Amino acid sequence: MTVTVAESAGFCFGVARAVAMAEEALRSGPCLSLGELTHNKDVVAKLEAQGLRTAGSEEDVPAGATVIIRAHGVSPAVYRALEDKGCRVVDATCPKVARIHKIAEEASAEGRQVVIFGQPDHPEVQGIRGWSQGAAVVRDMEQFLRWMEQARIPADAPLTVVFQTTSNREISEQSINSIKKLCTNAKIFDTICHATSIRQNEARKLAAACDAVVVVGGRHSANSVHLAEICAQVCGRVLFVENADELESGALSGCSRIGVTAGASTPSWIIKEVVSKMNEPEIIKEETVAEPAAAEETPVVEQAPAAAETAPVEQAPAEPAAEEAPAEKSFDQLLEDSIRTIHNGDTVTGTVAAIGATEITIDLPTKHSGYISVSEFTDDKPGVDVNELVKIGDEIQASVVRVNDVEGTVQLSKRRLDAAKSWTDVEAAYEDGTVLEGKVSEENKGGVVINIKGIRVFVPASQTGLGREEPMSNLLGKTVRFRITEVNRSRKRVVGSIRSVAVRERKEQAEKVWSEIEVGKVYQGVVKSMTSYGAFVDIGGVDGMVHVSEISWDRIRKPEDVLKVGQELEVHVISFDPEKRKISLGHRKPEDNPWTKFTAAYNVGDVATVKIVKLMPFGAFAEVLPGVDGLIHISQIANRRIGKPEEVLTVGQEVDAKITAIDNEKQKISLSIRALIEPEPAHTRQRSRRESEPVRERDPEPEGDALVYEVSATGEATGIAPEEDETPEE
Repeated sequence: MTVTVAESAGFCFGVARAVAMAEEALRSGPCLSLGELTHNKDVVAKLEAQGLRTAGSEEDVPAGATVIIRAHGVSPAVYRALEDKGCRVVDATCPKVARIHKIAEEASAEGRQVVIFGQPDHPEVQGIRGWSQGAAVVRDMEQFLRWMEQARIPADAPLTVVFQTTSNREISEQSINSIKKLCTNAKIFDTICHATSIRQNEARKLAAACDAVVVVGGRHSANSVHLAEICAQVCGRVLFVENADELESGALSGCSRIGVTAGASTPSWIIKEVVSKMNEPEIIKEETVAEPAAAEETPVVEQAPAAAETAPVEQAPAEPAAEEAPAEKSFDQLLEDSIRTIHNGDTVTGTVAAIGATEITIDLPTKHSGYISVSEFTDDKPGVDVNELVKIGDEIQASVVRVNDVEGTVQLSKRRLDAAKSWTDVEAAYEDGTVLEGKVSEENKGGVVINIKGIRVFVPASQTGLGREEPMSNLLGKTVRFRITEVNRSRKRVVGSIRSVAVRERKEQAEKVWSEIEVGKVYQGVVKSMTSYGAFVDIGGVDGMVHVSEISWDRIRKPEDVLKVGQELEVHVISFDPEKRKISLGHRKPEDNPWTKFTAAYNVGDVATVKIVKLMPFGAFAEVLPGVDGLIHISQIANRRIGKPEEVLTVGQEVDAKITAIDNEKQKISLSIRALIEPEPAHTRQRSRRESEPVRERDPEPEGDALVYEVSATGEATGIAPEEDETPEE
């Protein structure tokens, strides 16, 4: 007879962790467990001998007691009730279950309907329900469809779907595929424990290759029941026992190949007792009475009361039996083989179970406990707390560095795996010509270095895309797009080019601009360079010219007065020539035209406070509004004759002036200070003139609108002298 023990048989991480935490707590005195700590009466009895008592609910817990929360987890209401009683809580909730709690809580907060696939009366499912509002619980897809119909749930309803960790993987995958097709707004989380999936797949393969399978587990253990169901699909003789005492005489008679698997609540010492008893003669001997037939006719699954409540199981096609039966091994050898399931260099996926000061503990789907150094997460992020980077329950993929079979531990490295993946990704990018993004981390003599997934990519100076005089330090800290041009993994050399990507993208952008350009279209551009007569602006692969007169409505001498290279600038198309590839752009907006603002604010006859900006022999220019100047003719500066404006006015002086004329067509304005001054008495004026000007008999008095001026396109006023300086005699 050959006995094969499944490598994954026995305690899962969550149960092993809960039992270990209970034993640790019992060292300080008696404790209470909310419900049986595990679905195995032998383990429960062993813990009871150490002082652990079982409480049916939080109501049965006395005040101040030490309470252990089992791996199934509980609802927030239970935590609050225990806190109100002043209890010390030892929370042994499995990290995988805690992750489902978080998913349900966040989904409920977002107003999403939570749907749980699992057994309604299972403590894990009851705990999950407590973390959401009005969660629906269904056993299978049939119940899910019935629930949607009865509750009138539309196909686009916001659903969040989770699965009991011990659910049947095959049935769950079928449900997931059906929900994806049926519901358009469903978020589906595959929360089945990875170890459960491995255990179920291994059990199916083992059952297909054996004459009989012994499933060891508690009859109230959902995952053990599922194991028995899976084995029964492909094997004609399946025995479901809780311990060695339930192996009956002749139960395995006539079987040459026997497989043994166990649920997640079964400790290794019970598995060992079962295997040891299987070697006893009365268990494997042939019986002449009908007792063996009775044993075969009694389906193992039927021995478990909970089996009737599980979801219907589809019949899976039996896998072909192994060509040769494995050599018989002792139980100690079998256990040793079950430990040695991973090797140095392997890639494994595990779940974060604990975060310490220097190490992160990883739950692996084997008998090992993995750990990763905290420094692998924090070295490149100085000052960042590791708890911000990784959370309990997160799935992590890592490379096996060293296996310690004696201690059952595995040293893992996420950085090593990431580096290996990065090289593969870089080589693939080189082959495909993929454009990558990375940050320029350093400058050296011949170029710059980009870090991409932990790999240094050297970019020669000629491929940086910078001008000859532009320093390469301008790229430091910037995220750039580049293409890999050379890869040599053995020499750890990777060369890239920023310029080739920029040239190609600029060409594509230019073609797009020319295909869509039209007069008046607005672009958000960047100032590339400037000359004395204007600025060149990049509008996306194409440079256009903004003449100095189109930059601002204010008077500017050169573009540098208001613009800088690299400045973002909103421009509009004034004209373009596709053949010559020239584009004329403008920046100033029509609604900002100073003349428009002036005519909206002032009329002829209004008085404005103006600022003297320039003095000329024939008068003074005064700013009415920014960009709009008026001319005060020398005859309109004072109520007496003056030789030049400087006798009365100075540049920068503010005075009140009356608007005496506005020419909208030619944009001309005439101003008068004299119109606001009370006229000088005639006899005083005549006496003053006789004293100062004995030659002339009468002073000419110009008309109020004797002179106007024109505002140029840039807002600069140009004075126009009157044709005659004489006015009619008084």
